[in-house]
Formats: sequence, C-alpha cells, structure tokens
Amino acid sequence: MVARPGRILPLIIIAQLFGSSSWFAGNAVAPALIDTWSLPTESLAWITNSVQLGFICGTLIFALLSIADRFSPSRLFFVCAVVSALLNIATSFAVTSILPLLIVRFLIGVCLAGIYPVGMKIAASWYPEGMGRALGYLVGALVLGTALPHLVAFSPLIQWQSVFILISVINLIGGLVVLLGVGDGPARAKSHRLQLREISSLIKVKKLRCSAFGYFGHMWELYAVYTIAPIWFVAWGSHSCYPLNISLLSFVVIAVGSLGCMIGGILSTKVGSPKVAVFALSVSGVCCLISPIIFDQGIILVLLFWVVWGMSVAADSPQFSSLSAQNAPAEAVGTALTLINSIGFSLTVLSIQLLVMISVWIPIQYAVWLLAPGPLLGVLAMQPLLRTKAR
Repeated sequence: MVARPGRILPLIIIAQLFGSSSWFAGNAVAPALIDTWSLPTESLAWITNSVQLGFICGTLIFALLSIADRFSPSRLFFVCAVVSALLNIATSFAVTSILPLLIVRFLIGVCLAGIYPVGMKIAASWYPEGMGRALGYLVGALVLGTALPHLVAFSPLIQWQSVFILISVINLIGGLVVLLGVGDGPARAKSHRLQLREISSLIKVKKLRCSAFGYFGHMWELYAVYTIAPIWFVAWGSHSCYPLNISLLSFVVIAVGSLGCMIGGILSTKVGSPKVAVFALSVSGVCCLISPIIFDQGIILVLLFWVVWGMSVAADSPQFSSLSAQNAPAEAVGTALTLINSIGFSLTVLSIQLLVMISVWIPIQYAVWLLAPGPLLGVLAMQPLLRTKAR
C-alpha cells in the first residue's frame, strides 16, 4: 500500500540515502585494499573514477533509450538497487584483484544512474509543484549516502568484505522502500528524450551557459575533495603525530555536506539560488587556498576547516540543478540536464585523476590548489545571473 503524500518525501529521502550508499564504498575500504593487494596510491583514483565513468555512461544510456519513461521509475529504482546490492556481494566474495574490482565498480556506477536521477523523477511525480523544496533534501540524502560507507568502515576491526556486505543490505532496503512504500506518483510524466540536435540551440541560451559553467566549476572540486580528504587527514596525522580515525573523519566531512544542501535550500527561497551558489563556491574556493595554512594548525582548527569545506563544497549542488532546470528551454530540459550532468561528472574523473597523481609528488596540502580554479571560474561564470537577480 502506497503511503499518503505527506509521508512520501521522507521515504524517498531514505531510499535515496540507502540507494546511493554504494557510491564511495570502494573508497571507504581503499586503504585496506591498497595494503592487502599491494596497490599503488594512484589506485584510489582508479576506484573512484570507475564509478564516475559508470554513472556517466549509465546516465547517457538511460536518457538515449528513455528507460525511465518506458518502465515504471519506482520499479527501475528497485531493480538498480538490487543489482547494486548483488554487485557489492560479489565484490565481497569473489573479487580478489584490482581489475575485477574496477569492472564491478563501473557497473555499480551504471546502477547509480537508475537511482539518483530516477529518485528525482519519482519525487517530481509526487511533488510537481514543490520540487524546489524537495531538491535540497534529496541532494542532501545523496551526499549523506555517499558518506555512509566511511561510517560503516570506521572501526579497524571491520574487514573490507564486511563493508560491502553491509552496503548491499542497505541498497536492498532502499530499493524496497521505493517499491513498497512510494511507487510512482500521480503526476508522473514522460521526460523529454535526449535530442542531440538540440545541443546547438542550448549553447545559445546565455543564462543556461552561466549556470552550466558554474556547475562545471563546482564539479571540478566536489568529488576530488571527497576523494583526497582521507589522504589529507593521513598526512596531517603523520605531521602532527595526532591519532585519527580516518574513516570517521571522512564520513563527517562528506556527511556535513547534506546539512549544507538543506541550509542552502532554505536560504535560496529568501536570497535566490545564484547568491547561494556563488557564496558556497567562494567559501570552498578559499578553503582550497588556505589548506597549507590549516595543515600547520591544531586539531580544533583542522576539524572546523573541514566541516566548513564539507558544507560549502556540496551546498551549491541542488542550486545548480535548480538553475539549469529553470534556465533551459521547457522543451529541452531533459536534454540540458543530461548533458550538463554528463560533462560535470566527466570533469570529476579528470580532477580526481590529476589530483591523486600530483599528490604523489607534491604535499597534499599544496596539491589541493589544483582544485581552486574550479570555484573561481564558477563564480565568474555566475556573475550575469547575480546581476539579473539584483534588478
């Protein structure tokens, strides 16, 4: 029996949280895998980027084939969650080297394309008039779900295989919540199929270009920060001789981003999405620049620094999604969002790979300067939207 609409949003948030928990499961156990399989440090980037590439491919395939239109979104969400759970189980029992792991992580990325965007579609089918309010909570759930594996792996007594098993159970619960507790909403509508011929016309829309390039700057930084946070903490702990629980700290850094998304959503109703996005970009950009200064400080300042960075680096995500949807032509919203997201996630692959490679040669507190151009260029790209809103 489907719950009443008043209860639907919390259930979708829970499902999004649980369904997206596979995203960084590989990262959470990467230190153990690196030690067990004698892998190079660069393998952290491979593990992360295999998921990113899978998500990019999955998103494009789902859009080109209109899969979420041809089939029930709630059932599609459930199937992807179940497949993701099975892949995590397979990782725990059958994967013993890096290449099979990367293949499985890629396939999990494809499954996530049927969880994160499809979860948004399900929410829109229940709340067609209130999606702006829901977006901050849904992206916040995604961020928190991304952090969840680090919490599962926080104890050194937990073996890496157990982490994948627990995440698979969480995935399955998320799928069941949508299938049995949510279903497809009464306002379910078919999305506009990806139309490649519309790309040239989209480029001509100035406001869409501004929000898209702002989003690209945001994505250049976002997942790279999540990837290198554990490396930064390990280096700082060695430098200061201070004992740290890296998994727990990594969870906190990513998880506070969900709070940033929610606060940003509330503020956007008062000051507008462009101002919230630019403020978050500015704060996260400053965090990139002052990383070497914070590296020489005590534990209190270090923790405060990472809480601020974790909140600000994610807070603009729902705002950019909202701006891109608002600024795209009504007949091409599906095409615009698909392409913008695909380009944005492609940039994460590049920034993660470069940053992890550079961190082998340059101290991590300086290597993060590589991320600073993203927020800077994003802020510059957003200036026309700020002026428009100010009138």
